[in-house]
Amino acid sequence: MIERQTDVQPGKKARTRAFIAIGLFVALLAGLFVWQPDDLYLWIKALHIIAVMSWMAALLYMPRLFIYHTDAAPGSEQSETFKMMEQRLLKVIMNPAMMITWVLGLYLAWSVYGFQGGWLHAKLLLVVLLTGVHMMFSRAVRAFARDENTRSARYWRLMNEAPTLLMILIVIVAVVKPF
Repeated sequence: MIERQTDVQPGKKARTRAFIAIGLFVALLAGLFVWQPDDLYLWIKALHIIAVMSWMAALLYMPRLFIYHTDAAPGSEQSETFKMMEQRLLKVIMNPAMMITWVLGLYLAWSVYGFQGGWLHAKLLLVVLLTGVHMMFSRAVRAFARDENTRSARYWRLMNEAPTLLMILIVIVAVVKPF
C-alpha cells in the first residue's frame, strides 16, 4: 500500500518536524538572550523577518486553497484533501509564524523604539488588521472542515489580495517611516 500525504502517519511526521523546527527556533532565541551578543538587535530583527516571511507565505497560500476547495464537492476525496492541507497550513505554519512575528516585533518595538513614533503606531495598526485577516482565514478553515463554507471562489480571490495590500503598506511604513 502506498502512503499518501493525506494519511495520518505523514501528518504526524510533519507535525513532529514542525515542532522540532519551532523548538530549534525558540532555543536559538533563548541562546541569543543568554549570550547577549553585541548585535542582538540584528539577530532579533533577522528572526523577525524570517517569521514574517513564513506568516505571509501562509496568508498568501491559504485563500488559494479556499478558491480550489470551493469548487470541490463536499465530502469528496478532493474536499477532504483540501481540509487536511488547510488544517496543516494553519496549525503548522500560519499560527506559529504569526505568534513568533508578534513576540519578536513587540520586543523590537519596545527595546529599540520604546513604542514611540507615528510610523510604529501605524505599522502596529496594520499588523493588527493583518492579524484580523489571519483570524478570518482561521474561521474559514473551521467552516470548510464542517462543509459549511458559504463564500464563493470570487470572494476568496478578492480576499487573496488583503494580505498583499497590508504587507505592502507595512513594508512601506516600516522602511520609509513617513511620520
